[in-house]
Amino acid sequence: MTVKIFNRPDIQDFLKTLSGFNQSGGNARVKEITHRIVSDLFKAIDDLNITPDEYWAGIAWLNEIGAAGQAGLISPGLGIDHFLDERLDAIDAELGIENPTPRTIEGPLYVAGAPECHGFARLDDGADENGHTLIMHGTVYGADGQAIPGAKVEVWHCDTRGFYSHFDPTGKQAPFNMRRTIIADEQGRYKFQSILPSGYGVPPGSPTEQLLSALGRHGQRPAHIHFFISAEGHRKLTTQINIEGDPLINDDFAYATRDGLVPAVIERTDEASIHANNLNGPFAEIVFDIKLTALVDGVDNQVNELRKRAAA
Repeated sequence: MTVKIFNRPDIQDFLKTLSGFNQSGGNARVKEITHRIVSDLFKAIDDLNITPDEYWAGIAWLNEIGAAGQAGLISPGLGIDHFLDERLDAIDAELGIENPTPRTIEGPLYVAGAPECHGFARLDDGADENGHTLIMHGTVYGADGQAIPGAKVEVWHCDTRGFYSHFDPTGKQAPFNMRRTIIADEQGRYKFQSILPSGYGVPPGSPTEQLLSALGRHGQRPAHIHFFISAEGHRKLTTQINIEGDPLINDDFAYATRDGLVPAVIERTDEASIHANNLNGPFAEIVFDIKLTALVDGVDNQVNELRKRAAA
């Protein structure tokens, strides 16, 4: 037997009541969004014949996600972060804005307040014995195609175990390990020394993994490096690069891989390159130039100031 009640007038009135439409106080935008989301949920319960047991299993899972602090992890895992990026791209296209350096998802593990360096930074503290030295550098360009002296390049990544400082369950990493803010030099150049990061997966047995497993999906990410790039007169760019050759580049559970964000990894073994970078042995080199876009009518139409990010 199929029973559907969503379209009943009393149910539609109930949705308006629970969303506060009959109340003069409150926030009109919150009312609008609540009404749409709860309406969609009611309709899904009707259309899919979702049982009370299934509904309360979902509520229990949401409680587990909250207790584990993994809402920011399941969001990209369900493709919501990628959808937001695609929508921002579409808005830019309507405005006639091209993004030479693509945006992609931020992820949940940024930490504010990383030490600031000028031109060059050493990200890692040398404690990761399995690390292969990385030298990464490039130039930040503005909307006019000219280099931007003083552009701010925030960079962060994990170690070879897949752990980020400030979120390392082993407590092994020092604060701000593999996290720096680099102020571009007078030619708009940034450069850093670190190690090649590894890919990693969502915590085993976590509510995030439980849902992905129920969907027949894995929770693994390819190796990657995160960036925020900002400069006066330009929109802040949130992006990340993937490490070339990682087998999961096109199978990222967080859907962050985008064309233009997989730069070549060049292995340097010659003495001249090693000496020029003050190193003792072979290293990997990545060159990645960054091109920013101008403010829209004097404002950044995409920056997210309200997102709660971890503080030092």
